[in-house]
Amino acid sequence: MLVVALLAATAAAFALTQGLKSRLSPIFGTDVQSVFSPVCGCRKKTAAISFKLREPDRVSVAIVDGSDRVVRTVERGRSYGSGIVEVAWDGRDDAGAILAEGEYRPRVHLAEERFTTTLPNPIAIDVTPPRLQLVAARPRVFSPDGDGRADRVVFRYRADEPVRGMLFVNGRRHQLKRFYREQDTIVWNGKADSRTLRPRTYTAELAAEDAAGNVGARTRAVPLTLRYVALGRDRITVTAGARFALRVSADAAQVRWSIGGRTGLVPPGTLQLRAPLQKGQFTLTLTASGHSARAAVFVQEPVR
Repeated sequence: MLVVALLAATAAAFALTQGLKSRLSPIFGTDVQSVFSPVCGCRKKTAAISFKLREPDRVSVAIVDGSDRVVRTVERGRSYGSGIVEVAWDGRDDAGAILAEGEYRPRVHLAEERFTTTLPNPIAIDVTPPRLQLVAARPRVFSPDGDGRADRVVFRYRADEPVRGMLFVNGRRHQLKRFYREQDTIVWNGKADSRTLRPRTYTAELAAEDAAGNVGARTRAVPLTLRYVALGRDRITVTAGARFALRVSADAAQVRWSIGGRTGLVPPGTLQLRAPLQKGQFTLTLTASGHSARAAVFVQEPVR
């Protein structure tokens, strides 16, 4: 009988142990934000913590540091039904002070289940802005006319940590990269809100945002000239029939000129033309890749 009793007790203990092993955790589906900056003033200024309850319970959530010390209680005995629980931590302790940079973990306690667990998901506080260096910006003079010549400006940069690069033109943000990388490029085609900007000189700056939401200082301003056809002067006075020169800048292979019913094709550079034979005011038009520039030509009678 003693042997039978021992065997029965062993079987019961084994069954209990197996039952405990197979019992599902009362919380599941945890999702914890891995890094944030309490000082960024952005959407990442708080860390989101969420998990699901299998049964209704009274929930407490605390934040513990690397020494397993509770530094903040973000939820205390609040009743939740089964399903999702969402809380947020602002990176501060119970006294309202921002905690030091480092890793912390959420600790969850369920009163009804008498269950406490420290989630394995670390939360890092990072309040240090990234540092970004502009390596190159080329070309400095460009014309986004689609001819394949100097259509866009390429910025190359590197940072001291993975970042999303940002481009500012005349102080306004135009681009934000999608992925975090230590080295990358930003390409600008001279557009803002899908609209090509007018020809002029612009200033461009880069900045960086890290994974915590911190934004670093902008790089030095770089002047960029958007132009299609540029003329050395827009007012020319010349004697009838005399030759005159005009500097023409463009990245097109050829530029079309027209004045007084005459026209021709020339490469960019110094344009040599003969003035009309009659006196008067004429318009000299230079066209490249569908864009034009004009100069007023005042033709005078020869001095006799």
